Amino acid sequence: MAGPLTALRVRFTPDSEQTPRDTRPPGRRRARGHGRRKRTGIRRFFTWRKLVAYVLTLCALLIGAFTVLYYSIDIPRANAQAKAQSNVYKYGDGTILARTGEINREMVTLGRVPTGVQHAFVAAENKSFYKDSGVDPMGILRGLVNTATGKGTQGGSTITQQYVKNYYLSQEQTATRKIKELVISLKVDQRNSKEDILAGYLNTSYFGRVAYGIQAAARAYYDKDVDDLTVEEGAYLAALVQAPSQYDWAVASPTAKRLVKRRWNYVLDNMVDMRWLDPDQRKGMRFPAPVAPEPAPGLGGQAGYLVDAARNELIASGVSEQELAAGGWTITLNVDPDKQRALEETMRQGLDGAAKGKQARADAAATQGGAVSVDPENGRILALYGGRDYTRHYLSNATRGDYQVGAVFEPVTTATAMDAKMRNERAAGGLPEVRRTAGALGMDTDGGGFDTKESVGLGLMGSSPLRMAGVYASFGHQGKRVTPSIVKSARRGDETAGPPKAVGDQAIHPTAARLITQNLVDDAAATTARAVKRPTAGKGGVSDDKRAAWFVGYTPDLVTAIALFGEDAEKRKQIPLRNAGVQRVAGLWSEYTEKALRGVPATWFDRGPGPGTLPLPDQLVPSER
Repeated sequence: MAGPLTALRVRFTPDSEQTPRDTRPPGRRRARGHGRRKRTGIRRFFTWRKLVAYVLTLCALLIGAFTVLYYSIDIPRANAQAKAQSNVYKYGDGTILARTGEINREMVTLGRVPTGVQHAFVAAENKSFYKDSGVDPMGILRGLVNTATGKGTQGGSTITQQYVKNYYLSQEQTATRKIKELVISLKVDQRNSKEDILAGYLNTSYFGRVAYGIQAAARAYYDKDVDDLTVEEGAYLAALVQAPSQYDWAVASPTAKRLVKRRWNYVLDNMVDMRWLDPDQRKGMRFPAPVAPEPAPGLGGQAGYLVDAARNELIASGVSEQELAAGGWTITLNVDPDKQRALEETMRQGLDGAAKGKQARADAAATQGGAVSVDPENGRILALYGGRDYTRHYLSNATRGDYQVGAVFEPVTTATAMDAKMRNERAAGGLPEVRRTAGALGMDTDGGGFDTKESVGLGLMGSSPLRMAGVYASFGHQGKRVTPSIVKSARRGDETAGPPKAVGDQAIHPTAARLITQNLVDDAAATTARAVKRPTAGKGGVSDDKRAAWFVGYTPDLVTAIALFGEDAEKRKQIPLRNAGVQRVAGLWSEYTEKALRGVPATWFDRGPGPGTLPLPDQLVPSER
């Protein structure tokens, strides 16, 4: 009879002596054991049980690590912009151009912000704001991945996270800052009411036009106090926060205007979805165009245009607008003071110097001018003319792209066909190929004008002197894309922001570029540009709507694009030019080029190897036609 001792003996029998009894029928035993293969290799380490254990262990470690971070990271003191400094802008030779950076902010309570405007910002940035815990875990994860992989910044942060970034942290894009943002946002959400967080966000956000906070933005864009903002105006300001410089209606490109209108509609439609806006009221809303901006003091003449061009370039290269507005930067431009003075003098005399009599003065007042001068070897912008005075005409005529280019686009079409032939491609100049070539050379191909043969043939697409200078610089640089750059260096303490790569990939075949140059040598000789006593290539034209006259020309040392635009300054609308044609613009180009290259030895265009090369130097003269 088996008792407890027997049970104990069996329990402690060595493994080698134990044979567990299998009570299953023999058939089932054989069927279950038949064909079983022993686990080998990596499969030994990954069973379902082990995988679950690994996951649980990893989760425990992550929770532990986050707990340590949570208790080790405190809410810091507000960085606010209390340490804000001026930005110092310098010419290429180190002399001071301008100082900017004064903070424009007036703190307001949330009670002064109309409820509809509050809802517009929540609808634009964070629809779950009133319910969430202050963070968007998936947004944080995307940000960490993008930062680690070098894919740049990402959207999707909650209003609380944006407030924490603006008020407590910085705009730098690092994994450390994002982790701090997550922890501090959770703590801020626990300690502060949603109303306090929203008020803090509205008072610290940057809206462009040197405006920090909703009150300064209301004054800058609608010339009114925040209390008087309409829902439509609030929706525009809410849309603006995403990209203030790009979405500022006064300077936005046609593409940017479409984008900001799309986002404005998105904000209002979200308000309807959230039942914060009546659908019938929504149907009757119209886009509220903001007032013209008031330029910052100390930026009169050309200084403001140069500063704006530098700011926009730095923002495009990855420096945030908030970081720039916080100040402390020393920004050196590529601009050559002597060439800048020569361009200013030439344009001033060309626009107003000969305006004698009432009608002549009226014609001059209705004519705007813009110009950019670039070194084709490195893309450096050596001189820029944006208009008569930045304080009177905020929009830079050097960078605006809303006027048709006309005949100065012809070389792009010709280059497309030549490039296809050099590459032995069948397609030679179709619309898709023309669009591709224009984009490769640096033009904006999203704004229209590339849809029909007629629009391409007439040059109905819009562009700026800045972009066209880059296109023609690419012709002079053996077909490699040249992107004009105004920033030489930007430093703030140990922080630096380098200029973008100016000379890029091969946009068109080198031989095609040399043949284009030869054609443009002949075109320049047919205008007053022939007055320049050195090898010169260029093209002039008047737009089909007679609202713009252009000349873009180059020597081996300098590329300059000059354009005259017809504009009703009071109504801010385009009008036909009066007494301004190709010969007048070409004359300005030759006058400036002679001044800019005075004392510089004449050089010849690069002939290059292979078929289709340019003639020898002593033959480089206009051909008979």
